Amino acid sequence: MFKTPLAIAITAAGVALSGAASADSHGLEQRLAELEARIAAAEQRADAAEQRAAIAEAEADGRLSADEFEARLARVERQASGEEGFSFNAYARSGLLLGEDGKSLPGGPYVTPAGPLGGAVGRLGNEGDTYVEGIFNYRMRYDNGARAHYRMMLADSVSTSNDWTADESNLNVRQVYAEFSDLPSFTGVFENASIWAGKRFDRDNFDIHWIDSDFIFLAGTGAGIYDMQLAENWTSNLSLYGRSFSDFDIIGSEDPGSTDSLILTSNNYVGNWQFMVSGLSAADNDERDIEVGQTAADSGFHTMVAYHGDSFFGLAEGNFKAALIHGQGLGAEAKVLGADGSLTDDAQATRLGLYGTTYLAPNWRVAPSILAETSRDRYVQGDEFNWAGLNVRLANELTENFEMQYEASYQYMDLDQGAGGNAVKGDFGKFTLAPTFKPQVGGFWQRPEIRLFASYTDWSEELNEYGGSFGEDGFTGGQWSFGVQTEVWF
Repeated sequence: MFKTPLAIAITAAGVALSGAASADSHGLEQRLAELEARIAAAEQRADAAEQRAAIAEAEADGRLSADEFEARLARVERQASGEEGFSFNAYARSGLLLGEDGKSLPGGPYVTPAGPLGGAVGRLGNEGDTYVEGIFNYRMRYDNGARAHYRMMLADSVSTSNDWTADESNLNVRQVYAEFSDLPSFTGVFENASIWAGKRFDRDNFDIHWIDSDFIFLAGTGAGIYDMQLAENWTSNLSLYGRSFSDFDIIGSEDPGSTDSLILTSNNYVGNWQFMVSGLSAADNDERDIEVGQTAADSGFHTMVAYHGDSFFGLAEGNFKAALIHGQGLGAEAKVLGADGSLTDDAQATRLGLYGTTYLAPNWRVAPSILAETSRDRYVQGDEFNWAGLNVRLANELTENFEMQYEASYQYMDLDQGAGGNAVKGDFGKFTLAPTFKPQVGGFWQRPEIRLFASYTDWSEELNEYGGSFGEDGFTGGQWSFGVQTEVWF
């Protein structure tokens, strides 16, 4: 008696999964929302079909009233569609990065001297780590129409190639929160709003995937409200996040200090424009010992103006994003808000980021990006850090399951640590070619994929004197690296 509903359920699952092929026309920040819409796996749909049949049989036998039948059937339908029940999402990458001598090399988008300041370079053929995220969701819908969403996210990162890595693991819980929406007692500007509390990544963070850098990364533990409708074309979010500063040196004390970094943010959308302003505070952080004659910031502000375009800079089909960011004091950490307690009270930074995606021809796609920043008085009065990077990812789809990817990345650095520190100027360049296999090609966001790669990197010799990975034995520039990597998300 279950054959027809089961067949329908499995067919529906197949249709939903086939929707992944159209993801290439969407921005990266939409990926998770699209994938979450395909929550119910084939097994869940089959179970739902069986439940429908059982409910229908009970109703036919007179064990359920008409109202009970409709209520129970509606709930099964919601579970089958993903409006209710459990779902799982994941992101993972794992690869091997080897030098010409067959040994592991330093790598990653933040490998250059500008990396600790947020200066990311192209990631293709430049990652040798294993990183995994597992996201567990449970959704509920109530008789009054209200919805609840609970999420927990686990993540781990290791750089070793060994299979057993317990001693080196960084396993931690990165998100735990609950969010309520469609609350019937919310009216007026709050009619379509949702509220949340807990530990999370902000819903509206967005990034440049090809260099693994967020434009903005707002995260921590707190509470907030999304989607207040202030005008016909104006929605607003309000949030308070807390982060912890722990075990730092205190001026004139042998005991370590600790405090909380609080970030109050108003995030506003008017059409394609985004206007974001944040105020930051960390009580007693000015007692932190950062340098003789320097005062650590205990407050700051951060602003961002962004545009989310629905074409490739108005020139072709595709999309683009651009953002201008400025911050002072604690807000001079332009990307990860409230994360750096060592900034001086005079610190200031201005950052520009943009990227776009489009098809140059039916089987050729390109994604250029720019990320640049200037900052001064960051950690010492008189320091100045300027860096700018250009990255271009190009792909040629050759068959249904194979494409060639290419990436060229360049970064200029002018870094001056101020009195008593290092000062260098120089360039970094990388070119990568990566034969790539996929279950199905087509678009920027199709995963999983398996890549082989070869990369040539070089940089100014002066940068080897700055500190960090550059200048280490066997890592001085002008060299090839090789490897393999898989990247998965769903």
